Amino acid sequence: MAVDSCKSVGDRDALLASGKYDLLVTDVGLGEEDGIATLDVVKARDPDLPIIVISAQNTLNTAVRASETGAFEYFPKPFDLDELVEVVRQAMKPRSSELQAENLEEDNLPLVGRSPAMQDVYRMIARLLRNDLSVLILGESGTGKELVAEAIHTLGHRKAGPFIPINMAAIPTDLIEAELFGHEKGAFTGAVNSAAGKFEQAQGGTLFLDEIGDMPMHAQTRLLRALQSGEINRVGGKGLIKLDVRIIAATNQDFLNLIEQGKFREDLYYRINVVPIELPPLRDRASDVPALANHFLNLAVSEGLPKKVLTNEGMELLSRHSWRGNVRELKNLIYRLVVTAREEELSETAVRQIIQSEHSDEHDDHTLAGFSDRVRAVIGDLMADKDQANSLYVRALEKFERPMLEEVLRKANGNQIKAANMLGINRNTLRKKLTEYGIDPSQSR
Repeated sequence: MAVDSCKSVGDRDALLASGKYDLLVTDVGLGEEDGIATLDVVKARDPDLPIIVISAQNTLNTAVRASETGAFEYFPKPFDLDELVEVVRQAMKPRSSELQAENLEEDNLPLVGRSPAMQDVYRMIARLLRNDLSVLILGESGTGKELVAEAIHTLGHRKAGPFIPINMAAIPTDLIEAELFGHEKGAFTGAVNSAAGKFEQAQGGTLFLDEIGDMPMHAQTRLLRALQSGEINRVGGKGLIKLDVRIIAATNQDFLNLIEQGKFREDLYYRINVVPIELPPLRDRASDVPALANHFLNLAVSEGLPKKVLTNEGMELLSRHSWRGNVRELKNLIYRLVVTAREEELSETAVRQIIQSEHSDEHDDHTLAGFSDRVRAVIGDLMADKDQANSLYVRALEKFERPMLEEVLRKANGNQIKAANMLGINRNTLRKKLTEYGIDPSQSR
């Protein structure tokens, strides 16, 4: 196999004009020219020529642009050479492009960061733009699961249609089917008019089922039937409605554990988990913190807040923080800094004060050691009950979750928004937990 190389777009096009090549491997940067922006010329001459794009511009923008030109694969630098060789072998079978490149501005994209952990996410998103495969987004609270769902929708072939999100944890159990599938007038008490559900509202677009792990079993059964048949009928209705909807679901829970506990249907899990995307926690992508912080500072300005700049020392402190609440916690902290700091430059001292104010309940080493002893004692008591040996995790969580919620609410003076921010969880999730434990937030004021 003969291999030729070139350093400019002009040299590349001159070589390709011979028509003797079976594959093109191109960098985005070719001298002062954009290797992706000029690929339309290549595709116009030879639509079936497979193209592999490599780049040091490791952004979602680059991955999407490469995908939309019909590139066979995209490799962010640094990459595994053996993997590239394997992909070259696969790419020798030609394929046709389906979409043309678009000029996407990086500032308009929903995801920020160039860490290796995010590169896999970008590459997977790029592979999903031209199909309707069901997607399951996994990750801790605050990692940006809805942003990924929005990216798949707004950058994909369904972007002209609606993006309809629905939070399963925020809907009362007895109303969830009506919310999803709609209802006819008189179908239940209070149904004074007919109404379209989220499925109908999402026709031609994407339905995002957030926190799907909290969905009750009766609604899971009906959802499975809808996904299998491609049709729904409203609550109290008789006519079937044909669906034209892409399904993207998300959860921060362990699905296999839910299935083992009988809380989630295994067949529904496999129906929605066609393509999984796992979002890394912010602590595993610390190199992205500066880009995210600057992004949120610019976002604050666009929302009418004063312009602020982080000093190098302030940025380093942010990068070292553990970020238990992930990207959401970072965004909230940046906004508090912008609002509360008097100086335009956000110093290390200003950052530390905000972090300490949010984590003032952290204990010193002696207290933590005592807490660990107490945990071991409680676990020992729970393990003594041999009849419930297989539910240790759930029972231990119940032992510690209630007092934790009560203490955080007390420190937040009963303010659920502040408590949710301190915990690094969604407010709807907090409200659900308070209901489960019968905790009245007003008693903490």
